[in-house]
Amino acid sequence: MTGPLAELSRNQMNGLIERAGGRASSSVSARTRLVVTGDNAGSKKATAEIPIAAPEEFAVLVADFI
Repeated sequence: MTGPLAELSRNQMNGLIERAGGRASSSVSARTRLVVTGDNAGSKKATAEIPIAAPEEFAVLVADFI
């Protein structure tokens, strides 16, 4: 993760996502509503047919829950 959330661990990010009403997952499925990608996102970004957010955009979405 980059930007304002760069210092958070994976567990802290998962907690943040849950506090914001979401559910973190390591894979993209039909139930996925948003993918947050960095510079080297790889296949998840290429195969996602849903909205994709940069880390900085995601930080704005969850700012009230940090």
